Amino acid sequence: MNTKNILSTSNLSIGYTTKREKNCIAQNVNLNLESGKLISLIGANGIGKSTLLRTLTGIQKPLSGTVFLNEKDIKSYKPLALAKQLSLVLTEKLPPSNLTVFELVALGRQPYTNWVGELSNEDVIKVSEAINLTQIIHLANKKHYEISDGQLQKVLIARALTQDTPLIILDEPTTHLDLLHKVSVFKLLKKLSQETNKCILFSTHDIDLAIQLSDEMIIMTPETVVQDQPCNLISKGIFNTLFHDENIIFDDKKGKFIIQ
Repeated sequence: MNTKNILSTSNLSIGYTTKREKNCIAQNVNLNLESGKLISLIGANGIGKSTLLRTLTGIQKPLSGTVFLNEKDIKSYKPLALAKQLSLVLTEKLPPSNLTVFELVALGRQPYTNWVGELSNEDVIKVSEAINLTQIIHLANKKHYEISDGQLQKVLIARALTQDTPLIILDEPTTHLDLLHKVSVFKLLKKLSQETNKCILFSTHDIDLAIQLSDEMIIMTPETVVQDQPCNLISKGIFNTLFHDENIIFDDKKGKFIIQ
């Protein structure tokens, strides 16, 4: 499959502006997210991963620099046009409702449905494709509150797939999941990036799994933001700069963190 540049940043600085000052979290961030790639975002707690994701998705304004989505400044997109280019999976509690899994997945078609919100034949096909791709067909008629956290995560990924965007961004999709479900979600994301040629970017604390399954990784440290393939990041010694703690070291040969 041909890779295509979906999202890029040019000299991006991220952070917050208060009345008195600018609080810069990271600067001169230059990223390239390509189609068909699974890209993980990692860094210590509080380093600014969520701020970076909010800036990349246009929710938060950059302090300076530009985010380009399909070669257009993300600020120039109207909400509906943006919803056809970018889907977002957040770790949020769903509001109370009686929606079935099928209905929840179908909400991903909102950017395309008519003003009444009725699903066309094409919408139904897209929903069914997403349900099949994520292997949740056995859950389709269950209420969303009747399923486990791991199953719900796959339903939310299916909803993002149904939105049919070239880029899917997930904020910590494996939080609160046990190891079995973490691996299941990681492998699903890997499979989807390969089979649909979408670019999938996700933040995670599961660094060892991310090293094994990501095509590329974006690593945030207090000094810099680096993007590369896991093997190159290992050989450059980047993982040793993640945690400033002598009890946690990165074993380059094993490709994972060791507790001393």
